[in-house]
Amino acid sequence: MSPLATSVFDLPDRLSAKADPSLIVDDERHFAAIAECLEQSIAELSGRLAAERRAPGGIGQQAMERDLEIHRLTARLRALRRFGLDLCLGRMVGADGTGPVYVGRLGLKDSTGRRLLVDWRSPAAEPFFGATHADPMGLASRRRYRWTRGRIGDYWDEVFTPGILDAPDGFAGHAALDDQSAFIASLGGDRSERMRDVLGTIQADQDAVIRAGSRGALVVDGGPGTGKTVVALHRTAYLLYSDPRLGHRRGGVLFVGPHRPYLNYVADVLPSLGEEGVQTCTLRDLVAEGATAAVETDPDVARLKSSADMVVRAIETAVRFYEEPPAEGMTVTTDWADIPLTPGDWAEAFEAAGQGTPHNEAREQIREELVTILRDKIDGDIPPDRFRSSLLRDDELVGALDRAWPLLDAADLVGDLWSVPAYLRLCAPWLDRDEVRKLQRADAQAWTVSDLPLLDAARQRLGDPQASRRKQRHEAAVAAERARMATVVDDLIAVADDEYGTGLVTMLRGEDFQDALVDETALAGTEPDLLAGPFAHIVVDEAQELTDAEWQMLLHRCPSRSFTIVGDRAQARHGFTEPWRERLERVGFDRIRLSSLNINYRTPEEVMAEAEPVIRAVLPDANVPASIRSSNLPVVHGSAADLGPVLDAWTAAHADGIACVIGAPAFRAATPRVRSLTPELSKGLEFDLVVLVDPESFGTGIEGAVDRYVAMTRATQQLVVLTS
Repeated sequence: MSPLATSVFDLPDRLSAKADPSLIVDDERHFAAIAECLEQSIAELSGRLAAERRAPGGIGQQAMERDLEIHRLTARLRALRRFGLDLCLGRMVGADGTGPVYVGRLGLKDSTGRRLLVDWRSPAAEPFFGATHADPMGLASRRRYRWTRGRIGDYWDEVFTPGILDAPDGFAGHAALDDQSAFIASLGGDRSERMRDVLGTIQADQDAVIRAGSRGALVVDGGPGTGKTVVALHRTAYLLYSDPRLGHRRGGVLFVGPHRPYLNYVADVLPSLGEEGVQTCTLRDLVAEGATAAVETDPDVARLKSSADMVVRAIETAVRFYEEPPAEGMTVTTDWADIPLTPGDWAEAFEAAGQGTPHNEAREQIREELVTILRDKIDGDIPPDRFRSSLLRDDELVGALDRAWPLLDAADLVGDLWSVPAYLRLCAPWLDRDEVRKLQRADAQAWTVSDLPLLDAARQRLGDPQASRRKQRHEAAVAAERARMATVVDDLIAVADDEYGTGLVTMLRGEDFQDALVDETALAGTEPDLLAGPFAHIVVDEAQELTDAEWQMLLHRCPSRSFTIVGDRAQARHGFTEPWRERLERVGFDRIRLSSLNINYRTPEEVMAEAEPVIRAVLPDANVPASIRSSNLPVVHGSAADLGPVLDAWTAAHADGIACVIGAPAFRAATPRVRSLTPELSKGLEFDLVVLVDPESFGTGIEGAVDRYVAMTRATQQLVVLTS
């Protein structure tokens, strides 16, 4: 093993004591081994990937397995190339003298099988994140590294065993104790347009939540700066690694964020943790109409549409209105006989629809049952295909079926609720006349965000009105492909020589072989809806904002009810007075566990001192977390006319970092390092400098107070409040 040409450690002069060889020599040797292993691993993976890509694609399951292997190799190779030595997060030494054990983003072994890095998600790595002085978890010491551009710019040691520094064979001269300088410094470091890497600084309270089991619903309640988003993202990666029930081939994980700027902000986190197959979305993304849906301007209308009853009961009744068998019989004329079709026959055919089958797809089952019922009423040997084709060309029969069980479109169904008062009263009898009138509108399909849960429920209940036609086209394409392959087989047999002809005929005529020749996945079809589910687990951030109706959108995508629910009741814009358990049980959850985060790692105590009274004025029991650091920068108050000079002074004094102006929608920054957002769109984000403009204009009551509280607590260094 050759030493590295350049030391991994690049410590500034002020940390020269940490550069003492006795403190870092073991690390230098280990990093040299990691570097050599990385070089070999990258070369090996590159070779295997090239070989897989050159190999024949195969068909069916074989092609799928090849694609999965290529995806796995590519993801692993990308991770190794992306991080290099900074795959390593730190090391730990056991109280029994074992170690050091080095913890990494990925597991890594050298050619002899020696483990150089343990994956951060493995049980062996748990003490690295979870050990505290109250519960050392078997550790004597822990070292964390702070990486900057591929080199270690700082590190800090923690010693857990009392008296170990004074023992003859203890850690004296082998540990740098400096009150966690690297950790505290990292909390106040400059922000960027993407969420920074925090895996190496995950704390014990966060790690306990990340590693909790996946069964049922886990609620993580935490105030600003407690790392809720960090927990949500890292828990996603942890569960995919640790729980085989949640793998991508078994449903995978859906990650739901509050808005698009938030998803852009965190887009790099899961790939950096080795998980590139997680579907991420907002609630708007779950419904096609979400892209253009407007915000509901009338709060009463939004409230009426937000109930679970509207999504569950009203939509179900609306669909069943179109599932009534005819009350009168008819006579079906065929080439063979006139056949009576009674109301009882219609009812029997309607019962053939399988339970849970979407309305539009069930129509085909009913049609086929009608054919069977009518066929059984005729004596004689009639070709089934001819009889079926004859019936399906009967305009009177087809028309009767269309009227009794029509193909329905979700947009038309929901639109009818807002344009036909009698229909809405039938479907939602709990609404009074004034409420029914309030829900009517001139343009029935002028969709708002409040309509999206109803559209989603209708689409799930109805299914695709074109599914039957696509199925028929697909079956025809498969039949044509089988016929073509049969011709190919005949040609091969015709030219086979006598020595191998008999065996070839036996093999090629086999049904299993001919099925294998037809790759149904390669035939033309529609692109799958990647957000339709079902998913094995769903992670929801900023979950306090979801209405009962919106929860239904997620529940039907996860039948197991396996959820991670992350939020803060104090940040709910429309109020959240009930306990989490009560809210979730009402919308359909059963197994619910609660966890709380109470330490504010992000927001300086100067900012929290100003923000806490704002939220306590409307929510006295708000979970306001305690800040663990100070920025030594007081909150500044000034005039709105000073906005330009404030930003100019900050950008001149800071070469890096991001500022955000909140509450000045007309403001346009001259630099991408300054953003302008509404309070609502700032949720989940963080900035070095936050400038609030006229915060009292954000509104009154709970909504106004929550918007001010959320906006203030986005600051990681300084808060400036400007008023007109």
